[in-house]
Formats: sequence, C-alpha cells, structure tokens
Amino acid sequence: MGYVKIVKNKAYFKRFQVKFRRRREGKTDYYARKRLVVQSKNKYNTPKYRMIVRFTNKDVICQVAYSKIEGDVIVESAYAHELPKYGVKVGLKNYSAAYCTGLLLARRVLKKFNLDKIYTGVDKCTGEEYHVEDADGQNGAFKCYLDVGLIRTSTGAKVFSALKGAVDGGLNIPHNTKRFYGSDSSSKDGAYSASAHRDRILGKHVSEYMKALESEDQERFEKQFSRFIKAGVKSAGIEAMYTNAHKAIRADPTRTAIKEKTVEKKRWNRAKMSLKQRKDSVKQKKADHLKKLIAA
Repeated sequence: MGYVKIVKNKAYFKRFQVKFRRRREGKTDYYARKRLVVQSKNKYNTPKYRMIVRFTNKDVICQVAYSKIEGDVIVESAYAHELPKYGVKVGLKNYSAAYCTGLLLARRVLKKFNLDKIYTGVDKCTGEEYHVEDADGQNGAFKCYLDVGLIRTSTGAKVFSALKGAVDGGLNIPHNTKRFYGSDSSSKDGAYSASAHRDRILGKHVSEYMKALESEDQERFEKQFSRFIKAGVKSAGIEAMYTNAHKAIRADPTRTAIKEKTVEKKRWNRAKMSLKQRKDSVKQKKADHLKKLIAA
C-alpha cells in the first residue's frame, strides 16, 4: 500500500475557522453584501444606501438601509400589509402588490428627506423604462442599490416589480430592463414590451385568470378566490383597484400611528410574596399553632 497523507490532522483542526453565523444559517450572501455595503474611502462617512426587498409567506417587505459597525440602520420601510389602507385588500403577495410596496417606500423616503416635491417620478404607470436624474439647481436624487438577498433573480421575478415601483416613485436605483417582466432574453437585442409589463403591474393576469376560472369551474373559483369575493373585488375592477391605490399612495404615503393596546394580564397562579409577607405568614402560622397547643 502506498503512502497516504492525512490531510485533516491535528494542525488542520487547530487552525480551522468556522464561517459567519448567518452564512452557516444560509441567511446572508456575504460576497454580495460586501459589495453593497463597503463605501469608497474618498466619500468618507457618506452612507451607502440600499433598497432591501424580502418576501415572507404573507407579506412583502421593502426597506432602505445603510450599514454601520454596530449593524444596519433602517432609514424607512414599507410593508404589503399596509396596502389595505390604500384600497388593496386582497392579493398582498402578488406582482402588483410588490410594485405598490416599492412605490410606497419611495414616496416615504423622499418625503422624509424633503425631496418628494422635486422628484415625483412617473405619475401614471406605463411600464416604460425610466431613470431618475438629478434636477438642476436642486438637491441630488436619492440614490440606492437593490439588495435581493438570496432571491433568485430570474426574468419576471417579483423583486423587480418592487424595484420598478421604487424607481417610478422617484428613487435613483441603477438598473436595466433585462430582468423585467416583458423582456425577451432569447432575442439578441433584448426586446422589452412595456405594455406587457404594465398589464402585469396592474394585475391583468389575475383578472384574466379569475374570468376564465369563473366561466369554467364555479366551485373552484369560489374556493380559490374566496377572499376576493368576500372583499367584493371582481375581475373587471382589479385594474382600477391598483391605479386608485397608486394615486392614494402618492397623495398620502405617511404611516398611520399604531394604537397602544391595553392588555389586562391574567394570572393563574399566586403572585410571589415579598420577604415581609413571608415573615408575616410564618408569624401567623406560629401563633395559630401555639393557640391550638394551649387549647389542647
């Protein structure tokens, strides 16, 4: 038998260093994070903002944040569960809801920095390619970079709907149309259909599916779109619902104050006694015991 070198010997294990906790948990792509977070030295302490987009089982989360040694600082945020305030009561995870959430975030950020009057973005959703440019003689546009995390960036992904909403809202985010819905990756010139993207943003695909399912299978339609039926949303009114939501977001993007809940705590066991109460309890037990002895 030939010589076999032991690679993982004592020296190997003594020098072994584990990866970062969030890498071990599969939560953070540090290769991407380094490039999104590290700022040029000649810009000194200028924050490098990034637009974070995440999807949970029931919500869309959009945040603008920057990094510090202590951790990330959230500048502003918007959530899909806030959309019912603007008229979108159902379908809070779809492509259209992601656009609305991105738009809401953009308007909130610009309002916070008093830029909402200077950079209004696109008043009406057209799906056309749009880039925010600095206004002459005014403060520069708010620039940030898209942080997709571990989301697969396939063509037509919902994360790009949130990006489009933020750009149309007035944020300067470097991007192109290659990954938007409606772009043809098979063609050499990368043809992009703005009308197809607009239809997707305004929920035309949901409207068409609702209409087809209602005519084909009423029982399945009532089961699948039960919340739409309960909220009184019909296939014909979906586009109007989203266009009205866009107008409402632009009119008032401010967050409603959360009311403090008065919770009455219930206790099923006895509260812990203080030292004085315990001493008094012992004193009472002694007195009661002596009384019984004297009586006997």
